[in-house]
Amino acid sequence: MKISVADVEHAASLARLELTSEEKELFAGQIGAILDYVEKLKELDTEGIVPTSHAVPMENAFREDIVQPSIGVARSLANAPEREGSFFAVPKVIE
Repeated sequence: MKISVADVEHAASLARLELTSEEKELFAGQIGAILDYVEKLKELDTEGIVPTSHAVPMENAFREDIVQPSIGVARSLANAPEREGSFFAVPKVIE
């Protein structure tokens, strides 16, 4: 697929990029080569191939979402540098 310098200029303007004329020519050729390769990949017979999101099989590492007892206020605040009642005390960040 042939990409023109005008196409590269349009994409560059959308991305707010300033390109030299040499860069525009270079990128037009490179983008054209990439699109040619994608067209070539479309020729492959993928009938019966299951789509995947990863190159290798992945398993979910999350645990079951089971309700469990809380650790409680005393244990959760045990290592807090400062506390106010049953809350963490933190420096004020909003004036």
